[in-house]
Amino acid sequence: MEVTKIATSPFDGQKPGTSGLRKAVTVFQQPNYTENFVQCILDSIPQDERKNCTLVVGGDGRFFMREAIQLIAKMAAANEVGELVIGQNGIFSTPAVSCVIRKIKARGGILLTASHNPGGPNGDFGIKYNTENGGPAPEGVTNEIYSRTQTIQYYKICNEISVDLATVGSTAWEVEGRTFTVSVRDSVDDYTQLMKEIFDFDLLKKLISGENGHPPFTFVANAMHGVTGPYLKRILCKELGAPETATVKCDPKEDFGGHHPDPNQTYAADLVELLKKGVHQLGAAFDGDGDRNMILGQNGFFVTPSDSVAVIADNAKCIPYFAKAGLKGVARSMPTGAAIDRVGQKLGIECFETPTAWMSIIASTKMSVKDVLKDFWKKYGRGFFVRCDYENVESEGANKMMELLRKAADDGSLVNEIFKGGSGDNQKSYQVKSMDDFSYTDPIDGSVSKKQGVRIVFTDGSRLVFRLSGTGSAGATIRVYVESYEPDEAKRMLDAQQFTGRDAPTVTT
Repeated sequence: MEVTKIATSPFDGQKPGTSGLRKAVTVFQQPNYTENFVQCILDSIPQDERKNCTLVVGGDGRFFMREAIQLIAKMAAANEVGELVIGQNGIFSTPAVSCVIRKIKARGGILLTASHNPGGPNGDFGIKYNTENGGPAPEGVTNEIYSRTQTIQYYKICNEISVDLATVGSTAWEVEGRTFTVSVRDSVDDYTQLMKEIFDFDLLKKLISGENGHPPFTFVANAMHGVTGPYLKRILCKELGAPETATVKCDPKEDFGGHHPDPNQTYAADLVELLKKGVHQLGAAFDGDGDRNMILGQNGFFVTPSDSVAVIADNAKCIPYFAKAGLKGVARSMPTGAAIDRVGQKLGIECFETPTAWMSIIASTKMSVKDVLKDFWKKYGRGFFVRCDYENVESEGANKMMELLRKAADDGSLVNEIFKGGSGDNQKSYQVKSMDDFSYTDPIDGSVSKKQGVRIVFTDGSRLVFRLSGTGSAGATIRVYVESYEPDEAKRMLDAQQFTGRDAPTVTT
């Protein structure tokens, strides 16, 4: 088979973040647009490392994924990649890609996902590159990819390659004297095996069946027609014995059933209403590519993401992997509520602040979701946390707003100012302690990520964070994170919006 060089020219705006390049499907469907970006990803790998290397490829099942996989296979063959490992039917959750990259020691992976963005012909598409550690490419790599998109003159392709995505197995081709192999594998198998190494499946089976002296544990997991559906069916139903009715919307759809695959109380309102009926003890919803979730307790009790990760860290001993290996450190994104910081301080482990297991805890503690949270707040106090998203804002105005905030951060004009929040008996005063434009230096490669969001920190530990999201495909999304720390036990069961006095214009988390 022969390799063909196709002349091309750069497209503006092919700048990936750690979440990759996300644009409307129609943008990726332009002639040479996807080809250019894929070529630049491949060229960012040094030639001596790319030659005969292995790459993992898959996505969340959204529209245009299958076409993109076929294109990547043709281009990988032409660019001296030795093997592609592809998920059956193209399906590969983001955590499963990370798992397989590390398991088979691949050079990296190309993920076809726009995460929680809508799908379908009129929706969004995305391409993301993960490195050999299974994690997203650091800024140094994404900058290299972007630089190449600005000067690209041609791409290489082997048009005779065609992959049968439905059949598990390996196929090899001879491409200009080299062997190129595509291995299609059941990605759910690899991820299930990893989960068995981390969690106590026998304990979880007893929780679900009621064999531990308690009634059967009732829950519902909502895949939102994203990539997690096959994983939920295999792990929860087949391995742990949950009834089929415990999993809903588990058939991946190219348009996510016409809905927004973002697990929050707005876009997963049907799950919230189901939990409010009081029948189920736990509810969970997952986004399109399976790397974020929403946790609900009985009667619709909402667990904020910041509390969720902090509770898991505080109860890490309930998870066999961490009980054996120990918890080396904890991390959160800069805007995320600081509950986990207090856990890290108590446990004496490092807490990292970066740019962007519940059933095991319930089985071990014999407590409900709500009681687990109440116990946690009793130990650490509660951070009332609300995230307000203003979607599809005119970009120029959004950027001007951020410029004004950065100016205030630079000149310190708001430091020591006092503001009042809340209402009635819940009114509080907040004095500004500091204000900065967050930047992050990677402790591994030394790369610096600047302008990650403006944060205002108050003397009592409360915070306001303003940032522009880079995950949308059109306009700008302004995210405002509001966190109010409350050590007073009498006020810990208040509603977060009541406490902060905030209301969301588009989405509240």
